[in-house]
Amino acid sequence: MKRLACLLLLAPAFAAQADQADQAFQRCLVGLKTAAAGKGVSAASFDRYTAGLQPDPSVLELLDAQPEFTTPIWDYLAGLVDAERVADGRAMLETHRELLARIEREYGVDAATVVAVWGVESDYGRVFGKRPLLVSLSTLSCAGRRQEFFRGEFFATLRLLQDGHIQAEGLTGSWAGAFGHTQFIPSTYARIAVDGDGDGRRDLVGSIPDALASTANYLKRAGWRTGQPWGFEVKLPQGFDASLAGRGKRRPLSDWTARGVRGVDGSEVAPPSVPASSQAAVLLPAGRDAPAFLVFRNYDAIYSYNAAESYALAISLLSDRLRGGEGLAAVWPTDDPGLSRAERRRLQQSLLDRGHDIGEVDGMIGSNTRRAIQAEQRRLGMQPADGRAGRRILEALDSDRPGPEPKAAE
Repeated sequence: MKRLACLLLLAPAFAAQADQADQAFQRCLVGLKTAAAGKGVSAASFDRYTAGLQPDPSVLELLDAQPEFTTPIWDYLAGLVDAERVADGRAMLETHRELLARIEREYGVDAATVVAVWGVESDYGRVFGKRPLLVSLSTLSCAGRRQEFFRGEFFATLRLLQDGHIQAEGLTGSWAGAFGHTQFIPSTYARIAVDGDGDGRRDLVGSIPDALASTANYLKRAGWRTGQPWGFEVKLPQGFDASLAGRGKRRPLSDWTARGVRGVDGSEVAPPSVPASSQAAVLLPAGRDAPAFLVFRNYDAIYSYNAAESYALAISLLSDRLRGGEGLAAVWPTDDPGLSRAERRRLQQSLLDRGHDIGEVDGMIGSNTRRAIQAEQRRLGMQPADGRAGRRILEALDSDRPGPEPKAAE
């Protein structure tokens, strides 16, 4: 009763805070309307698309929590380059073979790379993001850090709506404003999106040809070199100086071969399509005793799409698998590897079977799933009880299946 009484006393204070936040948001929108006019957004369009907008404070918590920077690389890649995504990507290569061939002729970017971006960004159009785009961008334009950046994205979205390229109804995306099949942010959409199906619009939400052609155009403009690889996994010599590694520490390919960098099978690194004078970098995303990569200019083009090494490696490695590659030869330095999406769903089902309220079995590891994992780790005496969805907890729960209910005595 005491707790209820306290909550009742605090309720007016919470309501007052919410009201103040909403008033501040509405004042911010007034200022944004004036600024938007300078970016070509008419007053009528601004009023139309912002009518009834309310802020969403939850997006502010995500500014410093991007998975590319917070998730172990073996977890990140396990979910993005799994058997399902490879099989689906190969099916998409076949389904859209003629379209992709035309895109490759026009932009010089191979089909496997374009489809890999599509697969990583939206699971081939299945996952666009659930957050209302205008709500997220208007909130980030009025609160938190990087407001100037998000205001630019907000205004770019309003222009796209005003010009008829996209529709406001059901327009959703990521918390940061990326949307569509290949998750362009609005300013990139405005600069780089192309009309791939010839209907006069650049619709990366409703048109697969527009989305895939726009992705190829992006990579071309980012410096893509036709016919060259992004890079490949390599084997380092004993005693390799790890301080030489890093995307910005480039040397001629001939220098790396002279230092003993070899293919994973021990062969000399000398791709026919890459001159020996080409600049390359060695990447050690998990240290020297882990998978190592030699990357070229095309890797930089992929990296520019979302500036994170794990992200660029996910697209690069998925593109290799789509071409028929077998995956990595070296293993990651962990005794608890990451899980594919199928394994994550199996883990979630195990948690549901044990009475944990985690919501839908979807392979997405959210806070409810992590709390349930943590509870099971504690029950099983596992350390650390960190809520991580890895192979150890999956196998522990597989081995600890609840038995059948005992029969009642007759």
